[in-house]
Amino acid sequence: MKNGVLISTAWGALRRNVSRSILTMLGIIIGVAAVICSTAIGAGSQAAVLKQIESLGANLIIIIPGAINAGGVSLGTGSRTTLKLSDIVAITANVPHVAAVAPYSQLTSVQVIGNGLNWSTTIGGTTTAWPNVGNWTIAQGAFFTDEDVRKVAKVAVLGSTVAANLFSTGGAVGSTVDIKSVPFRIVGVLVGKGQTGMGRDQDDVVIVPITTHEQRLTGQDYIGTIMVSAASANAVSEVIDETERLLRISHHLDPADPDDFTIRNVASVQAVREATSATQAILLAAVAVVSLVVGGIGIMNIMLVSVTERTREIGLRMAVGAHGRDILLQFIIEALTMACAGGIIGVGVGVGISFIVSTVAHWQTVITALSIILGFMSALVTGVVFGFYPAHRAASLSPIDALRYE
Repeated sequence: MKNGVLISTAWGALRRNVSRSILTMLGIIIGVAAVICSTAIGAGSQAAVLKQIESLGANLIIIIPGAINAGGVSLGTGSRTTLKLSDIVAITANVPHVAAVAPYSQLTSVQVIGNGLNWSTTIGGTTTAWPNVGNWTIAQGAFFTDEDVRKVAKVAVLGSTVAANLFSTGGAVGSTVDIKSVPFRIVGVLVGKGQTGMGRDQDDVVIVPITTHEQRLTGQDYIGTIMVSAASANAVSEVIDETERLLRISHHLDPADPDDFTIRNVASVQAVREATSATQAILLAAVAVVSLVVGGIGIMNIMLVSVTERTREIGLRMAVGAHGRDILLQFIIEALTMACAGGIIGVGVGVGISFIVSTVAHWQTVITALSIILGFMSALVTGVVFGFYPAHRAASLSPIDALRYE
């Protein structure tokens, strides 16, 4: 029999039982949609992690103060006041393979007044190395200078969120803002980075010289964080080891004393998050596989029922000259038709759900051509695998027994 006749016959058989065919395809639709969603969410999570690593800075190492134990109660990481500007100088001078080192201290929920408006934001204090360490660039004006740091200058660089809320019409550079009743001249505006993976707005910040931060805003002589950028990814481990050894010496710690600081490798933290995202994607993929198997079983069951219902038809076809391979191909085409239709609908549903998840839940999703092809091909493979047994059973019928079947 010609392939066109086989396809037309298979399509006609499916149209005679539209409701049953749609219900049979439901498992395939769910499975393919799950494949599309799982790959989109997994790819989106990986892209978000990579974007966050890039936004934080290359090969970044974070050093924060250790914890204080008061009466047997730990006050938490960062409660000590052990990190000083002298540590910055020591790390820069003595630790090899360091690209840049910058301090960072911050005041949160501070009212900044400018242009007749006010905005509650975070005030960060640092040095001129901070843009390189944190991978920041200037959109307008310039960053403050080493001379500004030495002279405790009252200058500030605005994050894009602060600039947009205080100077929505522009003109921020050269203007003045008041921070804790101290006037600061704006010398620059940073390029926006957007939110972190935890939803924090990185651009809602005002940056001032660390000396100004300490002497004019906080009155503190310690810093909250030291940010170290290793020269390369391969040098990160060595920089961590050398920095730990140097800080223990400079902080006069005995061998038996615990560290009074904590060193964190941002890349390793992000790697854990990436692994978690990959695990979530695997779980979603497992759901997709189960759905496809259920859909395949549904196709096989319906095809077996169809073989039983059409036994006399099969016998008649064989009696007028149809070969076993023609019957086999006809039923495989029926199974493939249901799988193909289910795959197409499933791709549409999967893409739609991915967009909804991205819009409503604010999860980044990335739909690729590979995921669509993978979902559709998995539907076709399911149709062939689970449709072969009913097709083989139909092709193996004896024409005489089939004609006698009631």
